[in-house]
Amino acid sequence: MRKKTFPVTVGKKIIGGVAPISVQTMWKSPLDKNPEDVIKEVKILEEAGCDFIRFAVPGIEDAKYIGFLAASLSIPVIADIHFDYRIALECMKYRIAKIRINPGNIGSAWKAEEVVKRAKGADIPIRVGINGGSLPKELRNEKNTAGAMIKAAERELDILEKYDFRNVVFSLKSHIVEDTVSANEEFAERYRYPLHLGVTEAGPLIEGVVKNAIALAALIQKGIGDTIRVSLSDSPLSEIIAGKEILRTCGCGNSGISLVSCPTCSRTVFDVRGFIAEMHPRLISIRKPLEIAVMGCPVNGPGEAKNADLGITGTGKYAVIFKGGKIIRKVSLEEACDAFIEEIEKCEGPKGI
Repeated sequence: MRKKTFPVTVGKKIIGGVAPISVQTMWKSPLDKNPEDVIKEVKILEEAGCDFIRFAVPGIEDAKYIGFLAASLSIPVIADIHFDYRIALECMKYRIAKIRINPGNIGSAWKAEEVVKRAKGADIPIRVGINGGSLPKELRNEKNTAGAMIKAAERELDILEKYDFRNVVFSLKSHIVEDTVSANEEFAERYRYPLHLGVTEAGPLIEGVVKNAIALAALIQKGIGDTIRVSLSDSPLSEIIAGKEILRTCGCGNSGISLVSCPTCSRTVFDVRGFIAEMHPRLISIRKPLEIAVMGCPVNGPGEAKNADLGITGTGKYAVIFKGGKIIRKVSLEEACDAFIEEIEKCEGPKGI
């Protein structure tokens, strides 16, 4: 059971309370693209299941650009601020859904206070982002990193409570899985503020997904966490796909396609990897809660994947589509992808959704 946390409204969505655990990512390119092109790319992420998009704001002059995006997108836009508190103040002149600050590099306490006062007046929530690698100077040499992260969070709490500001989300992240888990467990035990989960600086795709999956699963299965980001040295789309799959595997999400595929072997007669590469981009926007199987040969095709809502394998020159362990359609390999998508669109799923 999820631990009860305060609900925080971010744009038109809610983090915490009884809201489902949300998935978010971060824009990874410099802010020099045509904003209309950025909007198109963000809409693709939204279709794939992204709930929030965060943009780093390097300078005050970039606030207007972020403000334009926030006003143009239906997905809530979060402004990520480092070093200069004045950038946060400038961003809050626009329709920003949330401000993220890191107390380790925002500077003196009075600067954080200025941000809190402006956020309260503008009714804009704040995410206090505590990173194990960028703690306040006086905490950086502590041996217990998780404990130091808690101390940094509690310092910010003193400022927040001074101004009776509860419209806040916390994150306590480290590139070390154990520290991330320990810090979030302790914070969740003490406080009811919603938590944004993730492992920071987790690495490239495979390594990063492994670290995040271990940390996030450990916390989510204890009822901890209200929103997640799978930080990867990869595309934002990969982060969203990984995040949704972690939630699904933890039993916290059933929206969208669950893809099952065999690892292939010397019996393989169907190009599993090639087929998935062609089909996968077309699956990510489908919200039906279906289990789809892509198998490499008749041995582990209809038989081993009979519990899937729909599956496909090959028999040399042809592909066969099966349902409930029975073949329902046979097509050429060239037609396989289109035919399989057609059958997915016909499929109602396990509960007629």
